[in-house]
Amino acid sequence: MSKKQYWKGLEEINPSEEFKALKANEFGEDLPFGDISHIAEASTSRRDFLKYLGFTTAAATIAASCETQVRKAIPYAIKPENVTPGVPLLFASTYVDGGEAVSVLVRTREGRPIKIEGNWDSKLTEGATTARIQGSVLNLYDAARLKFPMVDGKEATWETIDKMMTEALPAAGPIYIVTSSVNSSSSADAVAQFVGKYPTAKHIMYDAISYSGMLDANMSSFGKRAIPAYRFDNAKVIVSLGADFLGTWLSPEINAKQYAKGRKISAKNLMMSKHYQLEGMMSLTGGSADERYTCKPSQYGMIASAILNALNGGAPQINESLNNAIIKIAADLNSNKGNALVVCGSNDANTQTLVNAINNAIGAYGTTIT
Repeated sequence: MSKKQYWKGLEEINPSEEFKALKANEFGEDLPFGDISHIAEASTSRRDFLKYLGFTTAAATIAASCETQVRKAIPYAIKPENVTPGVPLLFASTYVDGGEAVSVLVRTREGRPIKIEGNWDSKLTEGATTARIQGSVLNLYDAARLKFPMVDGKEATWETIDKMMTEALPAAGPIYIVTSSVNSSSSADAVAQFVGKYPTAKHIMYDAISYSGMLDANMSSFGKRAIPAYRFDNAKVIVSLGADFLGTWLSPEINAKQYAKGRKISAKNLMMSKHYQLEGMMSLTGGSADERYTCKPSQYGMIASAILNALNGGAPQINESLNNAIIKIAADLNSNKGNALVVCGSNDANTQTLVNAINNAIGAYGTTIT
């Protein structure tokens, strides 16, 4: 141990008597009311001390009350039958957004939704949700959300809106109904009735996240413009080309539950599924993969073509890293035909058509794709 001594100033090297006295005194200044035993005779009286104390307490109280919003609790005059203040209620509902439909439970307090949970009675999701589903309840409390219909920037009633639309539609030219993907048969029927009444109307479906490439590819491959259901729990080998199926791609709440079953070793499942991920940026799915390779999103079509050729014995010619990965992937897909799955997050119809051909070659349809 070092025996060196350090000092902070010259006073510590050559301490004077005054410095020693100050150092020995814990409080450098006398308290304002002097000796506590003679507080009544002190220069600052006890009355002045209590006056200062009361002033600071009142000031703190006023400052706190100015910053706090006053909320008034009004009791029920006639309490609803199933409502008990402070006790939450759960209501079964459905989260619908951009073609995704998920069975959920909405937790409410006095009629206000505060939390969304997965519905454990759903055989499809098994109680799973996503961050997007959890955050959807905040839309109800958006301060910028319109609270009533408006016409020319002014508040209006629904009756006024209905009257204006009824009078304007017969004389209108082309009418366009813009919606996100419609999952509800009753909503689709309502749109069909509207189009039947106004023949110039056209229904356009637009989603912020587009899957038109997959839809067009399935139309050309199978004659049906639809998105299939993937069974990740039946796949022993999973290959993903830029599809973040555990985070944002299609229905991640369903994919994650199925994926977890294949990754868990049990008496029924003696081998864990193998997961290959090829992507341009790190994703939630890429972080869970057994083997992850980086590539440009513009190379997804080239890689899909190389995998298809490698399944038939061809040699990939991209770069050394991806060539070795494709050879390894093709070998695993060939040895697990009927229990393998390839998915792709590209929105290019040609790339998705190549992926359809790969899944057909490995016998995925009817087993890992329904």
